[in-house]
Amino acid sequence: MKKNKKNKGFTLFELLVSISIIGILTALASVAFSGAQKKARDARRLEDVKNIQTAAEQYYSQSPTYSYPATYVAGNTWTPVAGGTAVLESYPNDPKGAAYGSYACASGATCNTTGYCICALMENSANANATGACNFSVGVKTHFCVKNQQ
Repeated sequence: MKKNKKNKGFTLFELLVSISIIGILTALASVAFSGAQKKARDARRLEDVKNIQTAAEQYYSQSPTYSYPATYVAGNTWTPVAGGTAVLESYPNDPKGAAYGSYACASGATCNTTGYCICALMENSANANATGACNFSVGVKTHFCVKNQQ
């Protein structure tokens, strides 16, 4: 007498192999996604800092005293002439939030009505142009900085 044996389902080994493959693919995808997020945040930082520089230079050219904004704080609006049009609606903050750091005046650099040096700490050093906050010397670059053009 011959028994009919029907194989139903998967063996434990087949299940473990499938779960392992799914785990490896998930890990690879999350690493790639994390890298894309860092690039996007750095691109935003670069854009924000350049926009701050453009706004500061517009402020300078429109100011009756030819001066830069006195405050560099997140949320501030820059209006060079009382009752005039704002050149910067709201001073931006870092994409990762205040805990990571905002676009700040570099320590030791002027950041007042006569000049400024604004820096953002970059996650990818390929996007950086300064070795530290407003330090443009040769070395490992970690920040992207802009300073007054006048």
